[in-house]
Amino acid sequence: MKGKLFTAALGLVLSATAMNASAQKVYKEGVITIGASMQGQSVDIKSYFRADSSATAFNAGPASIKVLTDKDAKSMAILVDVPVASIKKAAIATPAEVEEEQAKLPVFDFTPGTEKKVINGFNCKKVVAKDTKSGKTYDIWVTNDVTIPQTGGSKIYAKAGGVPIQYSTFQNGQSAEVTVKSIVEQKVPAGTFGIPSDFEKISLDDLKSMGGGGN
Repeated sequence: MKGKLFTAALGLVLSATAMNASAQKVYKEGVITIGASMQGQSVDIKSYFRADSSATAFNAGPASIKVLTDKDAKSMAILVDVPVASIKKAAIATPAEVEEEQAKLPVFDFTPGTEKKVINGFNCKKVVAKDTKSGKTYDIWVTNDVTIPQTGGSKIYAKAGGVPIQYSTFQNGQSAEVTVKSIVEQKVPAGTFGIPSDFEKISLDDLKSMGGGGN
């Protein structure tokens, strides 16, 4: 497992699922399919959500990775399952570690634009997000077609004026563009937000060491 998988997963979950808006259709529980690029490879991500929890799952090489967070970002766990290596680990973050990672994220001011387009069936409008820390700007596209619970570790897009459909995620000072492919309302399978009993609980530092480093 490459070491950067850890930071990619962490960056994704901290900035991918903070969504809230006034909207036409309200989803209380379901799954979001997201297209992203990690380490130069296209990755499909499933983000399961309900009012109190979210679980972001994807595959990276032989590893299946799932990141669990609660609504208030007071708990986070990264589950790594590598069947070919008989690895089942659950890295549990402390509140201080979550806060430290959140502190690395941008702080945005949002300026609504006039451009509109349809992305994967969602009616979207352009919003310019300016990072007050670095001065960098990012074009994001949000929709008011739907609303979902505000979950995940970060609120960086909570005031964007809609649910982000095409936007940027951040890890280690680098940004990557992701696009929501679909949002489906459904009952989330039992156990989605829990840690299976056969996973060994470890620290985040232990997980970084497994990957050959913290970056």
